Amino acid sequence: MNELLKALQKIEERINYLIQIKDFTNWGNLFGFQETCTKLKQNPYEYHEEQFASEIRKLNDSISFLEERAEEQLTPMERVRIVRTIERFSLKDILENVYEDYTELGGQDEANIDPAMVCAKATIVRKIKNKPYPATVMVIGQETGHGEEFRNGGSCRPEGNEKALRYMKVAETEGIPIHFYIFTPGSFPIEEYPGAAQQIARNIYAMTKLRVPLVSLISEGGSGGAEAIGLSDFRLMCSHGYYSVISPEGAAAIEGRIQEGEKVPKELIEVCAERLKLTARDNRSMGTIDAIVKEPQLGARHDDFAFFAQIRAEITRATDKVVLSTKGFKAFRDWENKRRKKKTERKDLAVDIPWDLNPDEQRRLLILRSKKYREMGMIGFGGHPDPTETFVKQFQEKSEKVYYNLRYDVLKNSHKQVKKILREVSGEGSVILKRLSTPLHTMKDFFAKDDGPQKPPLRIIYNQGAPPTPQPVQDPLELTDTYTSPRANEDRTVTCPNSHTHGCKDLWIPDLFGEFAGVCENCGHHFPLEYKWYLHNIFDPDSIFFFATDITSGNPLGYTGFDARLDDSKKKTGRNSGNMTFTANVMDIKIVVSMLYQDFRSGTVGSAEGEKFVQACELATRKKRPLLSYVHTTGGIRIQEGTLGVTQMPKCTMAVREYIDAGGLYIVVYDHNSYAGPVASFLGCSPYQFAIRSSRIGFAGIRVIRETTGTDIPPDYHSARNALKRGHIQGIWDRRDFRRNLHKSLMTMGSHNLYYR
Repeated sequence: MNELLKALQKIEERINYLIQIKDFTNWGNLFGFQETCTKLKQNPYEYHEEQFASEIRKLNDSISFLEERAEEQLTPMERVRIVRTIERFSLKDILENVYEDYTELGGQDEANIDPAMVCAKATIVRKIKNKPYPATVMVIGQETGHGEEFRNGGSCRPEGNEKALRYMKVAETEGIPIHFYIFTPGSFPIEEYPGAAQQIARNIYAMTKLRVPLVSLISEGGSGGAEAIGLSDFRLMCSHGYYSVISPEGAAAIEGRIQEGEKVPKELIEVCAERLKLTARDNRSMGTIDAIVKEPQLGARHDDFAFFAQIRAEITRATDKVVLSTKGFKAFRDWENKRRKKKTERKDLAVDIPWDLNPDEQRRLLILRSKKYREMGMIGFGGHPDPTETFVKQFQEKSEKVYYNLRYDVLKNSHKQVKKILREVSGEGSVILKRLSTPLHTMKDFFAKDDGPQKPPLRIIYNQGAPPTPQPVQDPLELTDTYTSPRANEDRTVTCPNSHTHGCKDLWIPDLFGEFAGVCENCGHHFPLEYKWYLHNIFDPDSIFFFATDITSGNPLGYTGFDARLDDSKKKTGRNSGNMTFTANVMDIKIVVSMLYQDFRSGTVGSAEGEKFVQACELATRKKRPLLSYVHTTGGIRIQEGTLGVTQMPKCTMAVREYIDAGGLYIVVYDHNSYAGPVASFLGCSPYQFAIRSSRIGFAGIRVIRETTGTDIPPDYHSARNALKRGHIQGIWDRRDFRRNLHKSLMTMGSHNLYYR
């Protein structure tokens, strides 16, 4: 009877699991089966053993049938619920069942730096021809736990992501592969140093060039939190997992314009989960992951030991594949020949290939990683050139690269070296000449003492008349003043938001948006201005040349109703995307500019915007020009593009890292509202970040922080001043001094690789 009671308990667990997946509805009479289990448990001895066993068999058959039907009809939202159940396997389960042994780093459990992020040095055994080969790896991932509150559901604080970065660098120093496991609904949204967005940006920036193999497995991948440890050479995803730009509930709140305190309709959440294309199959078809790990029916749980064996096989196979891709042709041919002689399609290696890489292999690894992310998300936008245009463009780019390398790296550097040598020779010659002439001058001075009184030195008397009239000098760093905001045409006054604290008087709009450039003269508050003001007032007149204008924002997921919204934005702005890329001059210094602007979908970043940013980085690299990223406004990653939008975070960061490594000067200037994914990646990684006064910078909005953390935050939480205190930006600029400060930065920052240095 005890065995039968254990079987009944197992069935009850399966029923409860199904109820959770079906969102606590009576699907398939689950509540009736649950009630039957309760009755059998309460009165087990009222049945004969055979009768009790028969009831259990009936229950088992019924639940097995329902499980099969549920697996066949799983919706995207049901997959999300599978991932969120406490029965789901976690990183600790993987460490205990996939690896031979491990040592947790950075503290354990509640004493951990951040219990939601686990870092461990682990040993994994590869079997080649049934012979074990142990290998040491670094395991880094979020830990959701099985109901422990201190794990915070795998939502990492900034210090947790900082710990992950620290041990990534340890793995790089030791030359061992890193296995990332992603179990997070998203990062914990706080701005206190090191800051959620800024720390994610630091992580992604470092991962782009880590000189060891990176392999990741995604179970639950939520937005920027996933990207903090998600950039990899090979990305696996569990078949019942999800990887998304935002949670279905968050998307539903945005789409339904749900006010704070209101309940989001369940139907809308289901619809948004479907539209976001967040399943493993969807992500595989979009190319945002490389392979899918098959899970058992209705998802793997913490006691699915066969699944852990499968993870071990897949993670070692993926690491082998990454390592093999960096090897020379000889190693690859040897492996292929041995595999073919067996006349079997072996997926595993037939030879032992060590996981440590030499310098040449590390270089190949970084090249392949760069190529992988450069090609990611290319299906997400329109305006691709035809093959003829592509050939011409490639020829032009290679010609430009040769020309600018010859001009600035060879000729100019040679000229610099010659001047340096002449200066050094001249300096050394003067020192030698001085040493030789010093005794002669000493003797001359000695004998000159007996020559009688010395004549006074000749004095030149200048005209003592009235001083010359100073000529007016035009300050070349002032605003160009070629454009006035249309808002200056309104004949009325406006009250400054700081009038109650600073006593500001009402401002007459023609003066405010005309002569004052949208700035209150009393307190310095900056009223928002349209992006056209910056185009005409910051850069030299007639120096702007737009490029990549054919790249068009699209609707790659077929998101319902989004095509019409895109068309409205295109008609409203006359442009094809929310990122304007152009070359311009600032006091005759040629620069490349990427501008995210408010008028097109609130400056959100999708595949088109990311591609244009990457092209701006490549152009600035070829021509050795500074790169300015001016953020008029950005609302984050465009949710309607799903993970195609999320992957712009590592893609753009990879491009800007390569630009900076080539000696480029990358400056970011924030204005108005700058939030979420872009700040947590290719903007936040800049060494030179500035903000226009009165702008707001952060990872998540006030409402999201309140709902996530349960705490109220002060109104100035995201202010530029607080960002400066936290060290996230390097300075605050007045709009009227933008041009002057930008010119100063161009002249005083950056390396000697810039063309004008």
